[in-house]
Amino acid sequence: MMADLPTDHVRTLLAVVDAGTFDAAAAALHVTPSAISQRVKALEQRTGRVLLMRTKPVQLTESGQVVVRFARQLAQLSLDAQAELGMTTPGEPTRLSIAVNADSLATWFLPALVGLPDVCFELHREDEDHTARLLREGLVMAAVTSTPDPVQGCSVRALGSLRYLACASPSFPFSSFSTSPVIVFDRHDQLQDRFAGGASAFRHQMPSSTAYLDAVVAGLGWGLIPVAHARAGFAAGTLVNLAPTRHMDVPLFWQQWKLDSPALAAAATAILATAAATLIQR
Repeated sequence: MMADLPTDHVRTLLAVVDAGTFDAAAAALHVTPSAISQRVKALEQRTGRVLLMRTKPVQLTESGQVVVRFARQLAQLSLDAQAELGMTTPGEPTRLSIAVNADSLATWFLPALVGLPDVCFELHREDEDHTARLLREGLVMAAVTSTPDPVQGCSVRALGSLRYLACASPSFPFSSFSTSPVIVFDRHDQLQDRFAGGASAFRHQMPSSTAYLDAVVAGLGWGLIPVAHARAGFAAGTLVNLAPTRHMDVPLFWQQWKLDSPALAAAATAILATAAATLIQR
């Protein structure tokens, strides 16, 4: 059982994952690399499973992901308990790690965090189709995802849908969705293909929401723009709607650890309320 795992060994595994190497973890914990290696080996013997691939940086096995999730949850529960008992340093904030997609960051997500002054957020930007992976790997405590299927040990709630419109610069020589140059976020981005039923092979990758919007406005290609940014572009005359009768709605979900953490619960309440007020609800 997880409760039978030595907490110092569990925390050592977490330190190795966060630092990336045994040497870096040793420096962070002020012990020798040999001590780090011995603790990880002892933990693997205790679980009967290989937990780490000894690459640079190290990579977790599936069993290692389970232990690291437990380690992060243990660390969060410890911090919450210390805070409730008044044992933390005065003014020391709680830290929450959350995975969120770039377009949510650029549109509706950040205002939800403003009302939580005693929390430090560590945001991991990832495509909404891949944020759940960070939950499975134990790298984050919560995530905005596109999947309603809960990661093991997590709860899931619907946030609403982020609506996109197909846009281009007024000067862009658009011919068709299948032949005209298209802007994509990265190589994982299939949103334009789903909208068009197969978009052009001429693709520009712009891995930030700001750069993506700027590329469409500059006339490099057409792209799907969140409706808030699209409407601002229509009003300014920098964008036109290529398909006025169509849109693309991307359902989003909030997944978080099933953990009795006051800070995580407060963040979830604020994020769900903001999503209810700004995203498309059905």
